[in-house]
Amino acid sequence: EVQLVESGGGLVQPGGSLRLSCAASGFTLSSSAMSWVRQAPGKGLEWVSSIYTDVGTTYYAESVRDRFTISTDNAKNTLYLQMNSLKLEDTAVYICAKGGRGTGWRFRGQGTQVTVSS
Repeated sequence: EVQLVESGGGLVQPGGSLRLSCAASGFTLSSSAMSWVRQAPGKGLEWVSSIYTDVGTTYYAESVRDRFTISTDNAKNTLYLQMNSLKLEDTAVYICAKGGRGTGWRFRGQGTQVTVSS
């Protein structure tokens, strides 16, 4: 059974940093593309970043490029999202999903809340 469990969210001031984690089970991260998506209050899902672990390629939404970094620890079967220089508009529930951008993300975690506020 595929399971994805996020952690690491919280309340942070603008300009601060957070690192989100997504513990995966039921499959091997190193053989699957993975994504982070987010959902702000009252809005739909927004793609944030994807990593294609087999080739080590990463992609980012324009709104987070140069601030966020997606990575994996294959030994821990865990996906990460390092978020720096956080902005108010980054406030959302962050969800990790199995699959790359535009794949429908059949398997998703429950999400972790990130709130950027002064």
